[in-house]
Amino acid sequence: MRKTCALTGHRELSPDFDKNTLYDRLEEMIRSGCDRFLCGMAAGFDLAALECLVDLREKYRITLVACVPYLGQERGFPEPEKERYRRLMGMCDEKVILAGRYEAGCLLLRNRYMAVRADVVLAYCERGHGGTAYTVRYAQQHGVPVEFVKFHQKKED
Repeated sequence: MRKTCALTGHRELSPDFDKNTLYDRLEEMIRSGCDRFLCGMAAGFDLAALECLVDLREKYRITLVACVPYLGQERGFPEPEKERYRRLMGMCDEKVILAGRYEAGCLLLRNRYMAVRADVVLAYCERGHGGTAYTVRYAQQHGVPVEFVKFHQKKED
């Protein structure tokens, strides 16, 4: 039986962000049975997590699903991020496009779409407001367990 994990997190990554920690956390999710990952394709956490999952796919049989809120989502990204987005989009096994163009509320629609189709949500949520916090609450209200990934600076001795 497949176990689906939805990913949600901030576009802005904290100075404590560590890709190795994220990689390890995603590998834990895979080892706990997750074999299908829904990614909202936003800059920041989403794309960083997807990069880790692309690497993990070399070791594990997992399915990567791009959940795109609207066609052209990447248009507002800086040029290097557009290239990264397109490269990662090409590596996804499935693509779900929720709207043909930007419409008010389409980002929330994408977040709800992922939350209710997940068996678990992995969240990088450092604030109580915004799209990530909304997605966490929405998942919890619908009985979907939420696990958190935390990044903390290592203290020097």
